[in-house]
Amino acid sequence: MSFRKNIKEILPRGLIVSCQALDNEPLHSSFIMSKMALAAKTGGAIGIRANTKEDITAIKKEVSLPVIGIVKRDFTDSAIYITPTMDEIDELVESGTEIIALDATDRLRPGEMKLSDFVKKIRNKYPHVYLMADISNYDEGLNANCLGFDLIATTLAGYTPYTEGRALPDIELLKKLKENIKVPIIAEGGISTPEMAALALSSGAYSIVVGGAITRPQLITKSFVDALTFHFLEKPV
Repeated sequence: MSFRKNIKEILPRGLIVSCQALDNEPLHSSFIMSKMALAAKTGGAIGIRANTKEDITAIKKEVSLPVIGIVKRDFTDSAIYITPTMDEIDELVESGTEIIALDATDRLRPGEMKLSDFVKKIRNKYPHVYLMADISNYDEGLNANCLGFDLIATTLAGYTPYTEGRALPDIELLKKLKENIKVPIIAEGGISTPEMAALALSSGAYSIVVGGAITRPQLITKSFVDALTFHFLEKPV
């Protein structure tokens, strides 16, 4: 029986950069994501969050940082798309990712599977895998903690029908989770500036995940264009 390290030995505190590009985005390429991960490492990131077996495999050839792996896949019978079934779990284990993240909201998974049953199935097949819960509210965080997740992340706060409209990052959620849960809390979602990241860390987060503000140049460009457009409308030349 192999020894299972504490999750803090696998993932240190600091900045985790989400290197993802879907097939409809300009940078969609496992090679490009591997170089994005290298750039993140060069800048001081302590971990990478990545999507798909192919991207993770390429990233792990480029950097030695721990990877939080997901597979995004749509199903007709469920709104859950972040690592929804055992097929995605199998792919991620094969990729060698250190940590697997999955939707840990209260919603039913494909095939009407409950989260508790899914976690049990994962643990039975892969007892030593490290799991991160992507949750959207406090109750889901408590439930994930009871189910034995190694990490709990605020990834889906504001992105479920019952949390839409929340200001992000959800600092109050972070504080409440930190106050009542022992496992490390990861702040993810809506962190678009270094100041926001620092606030999330000081509010109880163990580590911070930043994605679009670093790795999606089309969104970064749009933020500049929108600001300039507003300026031109307010102060025409």
